Amino acid sequence: MDQKETLQRYLSRQRGDLLGKLEGLGEHDARRPLVPSGTNLLGLVKHTALVQLGYLGDVFGRPSPLSPAWSDDEVDPDADLWATADESRASIVDLARHSAEHADATVRELDLDSPGLVPWWSAGRQEVTLHTVLVHLCVETARHTGHADLARELVDGRLGSGPGDPNVPDRDATGWRAHHDRVAEAAHRAAGLTQPPR
Repeated sequence: MDQKETLQRYLSRQRGDLLGKLEGLGEHDARRPLVPSGTNLLGLVKHTALVQLGYLGDVFGRPSPLSPAWSDDEVDPDADLWATADESRASIVDLARHSAEHADATVRELDLDSPGLVPWWSAGRQEVTLHTVLVHLCVETARHTGHADLARELVDGRLGSGPGDPNVPDRDATGWRAHHDRVAEAAHRAAGLTQPPR
């Protein structure tokens, strides 16, 4: 397997893991903000799909008809991070699938050293190659998939890619509580606390 195939495989896996975070959730749990910044599962899917369209579309002169109008002053600057009540979950999942197909076509058709231009990056960094963009997207998508891991755990306790994930220890609720308590105790001792913080 060559470098391009390896990078595409890792990107594809992260995209699949992120989409999988929506499985089994109702509308409210898929959309509701889970932390003060407003991070939510459907918004993470929407954001990564739109960012991917920019990087593996516009950057290489291959815009998608679904690419967002980032410069439109009427658009909420955080519009890519959440779904309005009028945006269906199905439409965002379809957007993610379209984005993946569009991105994969770009990767298939270009060489790793193919040049692109990222106009939103700072001067001196805007000229890129497909290789640079693929590494950037692997990192960005993995970062947001990690956010989704934590968000999904906050919603219903699901860990990793779901039941049977070989990377998650097989513990019941009692086992996880004991693990949590061990970690908390170590944090308290390391901080020199005699009582747990409230």
